[in-house]
Amino acid sequence: MREPPPSPDAAVNKARSIIEQALAAPVSRPLVQAFFDEATSTVSYVVRDPTSSACAIIDSVLDYDAASGRTAERSADALIAHVKNQGLTVVWQLETHAHADHLSAAPYLQGALGGRLAIGEHIVDVQSTFGKLFNAGPDFARDGRQFDHLLKDGETFSIGELRAIALHVPGHTPACMAYVIGDAIFVGDTLFMPDYGTARCDFPGGDAATLFASILRLLALPDKARVFLCHDYKAPGRDVFAWETTIGAQRRDNIHVHAGVSQAEFVALREARDRTLDMPRLILPSVQVNMRGGHLPEPEDNGVRYLKIPLNAV
Repeated sequence: MREPPPSPDAAVNKARSIIEQALAAPVSRPLVQAFFDEATSTVSYVVRDPTSSACAIIDSVLDYDAASGRTAERSADALIAHVKNQGLTVVWQLETHAHADHLSAAPYLQGALGGRLAIGEHIVDVQSTFGKLFNAGPDFARDGRQFDHLLKDGETFSIGELRAIALHVPGHTPACMAYVIGDAIFVGDTLFMPDYGTARCDFPGGDAATLFASILRLLALPDKARVFLCHDYKAPGRDVFAWETTIGAQRRDNIHVHAGVSQAEFVALREARDRTLDMPRLILPSVQVNMRGGHLPEPEDNGVRYLKIPLNAV
């Protein structure tokens, strides 16, 4: 027997109201510029209020070469150039979660452009888990203080005149957030393009049943809401990268979680698929940087910064 979708909760109702207002009034729809980093298949966004210069940057990328251990700022510099060329003012640097596939460039971007760095309040759970894995020691704070603001589920904020709300959507990680900004939803890794499916759930703190519940919250939002993804890997048979879809398309066509799929069916499919997946190539450097808000570990007494690689531990 299929389980009926849950009734939308208060936070989802607020998100629906924001989206419906934006759909009814084009001036309330954000202008979204995407920046695709093919090396990590990551999409970063500059989200602008059309009535002012205010904007937010979502899920930025710091270039990292694993073979040499060198970082670079090419991807971040493209964001900086766009913001400056458009005469924009960054008010928020938003992270959807502590990414396992790329390093965040948020501190570098803050130094150049400003903006408050925010992530979901459950980042403290990620810090606790991975602080132990990396044996980060007592100097590593596990209370989220590396970020300027920790967002709660249902917390509203603004980008100029744009109304926005944060939704907690755990399952891929305990701290995943989706950001509803006008009629646009930035879902992080929770959903991919409909022909590719959904996020994996086999990282520490991940859970397929929890992800299913999170996705149902998103699918309760209006069909016409625009959905912007954090990654694309080109599904079989598709030759171009894509990162924008709609809630209606996800509900109708998502190969893992379209309307009519039960929780039990989704969990069985997701867990079976996760058992076939390799660990992300950059998970170990990425998480230990991103749990620090994108800050690299402090230099040791020889002036060199080091990342740890735990052996036989993940």
